[in-house]
Amino acid sequence: MNAIVTETEIVAIRAWAEKRFVYLELTDGRIYGFPADRFRILGQASEDQLKKVQVEVNGHALRWEEPDEDLTVAGVVAGRFQLPLPRQVA
Repeated sequence: MNAIVTETEIVAIRAWAEKRFVYLELTDGRIYGFPADRFRILGQASEDQLKKVQVEVNGHALRWEEPDEDLTVAGVVAGRFQLPLPRQVA
């Protein structure tokens, strides 16, 4: 049996931030969110700065002017974060 695998390009059509989470809506209808604190620069950004996220490079990148930060959509969706999850204290 032959299987045909098609890879869908991961492209964002919009992005927004609320309560220190950044959300992406992808062209296939999925909504993906991640904690801003998983990235060094975004972890230091204010809530107002996080809200100014822009989708750039034809949906392949996220951009913040202040702070000066760029992330790839594919990298974020793949879970390539800079920092580990904070330890939970029991």
